[in-house]
Amino acid sequence: MLRKALLGWVATVTLVAPASPQTVDELVAQLATARGGLEKLHAVRSVRMLGHIVGPQGAEAPVTVERKRPHSARMEITIQGTTSVQAFDGQQAWGILPMGDQKAELLPPEMARDLEAQADIEGPLVDYKAKGHQVELVGKEKLDEADVWRLKVTLKSGDVLFVLLDAASHLEVGYETKRAVRGATVEIDSRLSDYQPAGGVLWPRTITAGPKGRPERQTLSFDKIEVNPLLDDARFKLPR
Repeated sequence: MLRKALLGWVATVTLVAPASPQTVDELVAQLATARGGLEKLHAVRSVRMLGHIVGPQGAEAPVTVERKRPHSARMEITIQGTTSVQAFDGQQAWGILPMGDQKAELLPPEMARDLEAQADIEGPLVDYKAKGHQVELVGKEKLDEADVWRLKVTLKSGDVLFVLLDAASHLEVGYETKRAVRGATVEIDSRLSDYQPAGGVLWPRTITAGPKGRPERQTLSFDKIEVNPLLDDARFKLPR
């Protein structure tokens, strides 16, 4: 009788036990579905995002971000009538500084890797295996009282970042990565919010970022997102 009772208790516990932790592939599939589905994400061949950036001291500047498959990205920021540019054409990263002679210059390798990562239209998680990335599930934690999944992403370049997925919406709500700033390595904490649809896909309209553990933050807000605009390849190439 005792044996039967124990077996019955084990069976009951098994039935009411919580589901096993989700796998990386399940979380990535939920992310893709939440943003609109793989078909619509793959249909985005280019994107132009228009908005403004507000620095830690409150200074505001208009910004334009453009991305084009397979690996092109360009960002323009206009400050006091002078436009700075950072761009990547899939091979070379270059920039035009806001101060100086306004000539295009090649950027250092660490900035090139950062721009290459920014060129990924749907982000590092979607199709991560085909992109050559590795993703590990770290676990579940709290972010501003919300449950989030923490994923460790080792990019094909070797750079490592952590992506936070909201457990309820399945959308990306945070990135944590390390960058070289003035010769020092700084851990950057980014938050994504205010997702809105454009071209059948959800995009974060607000991104705040700053050194982890410090109050200084800058906020990038997009007022308009154009999906599949005509973007000439020359916009991403180093000017002659």
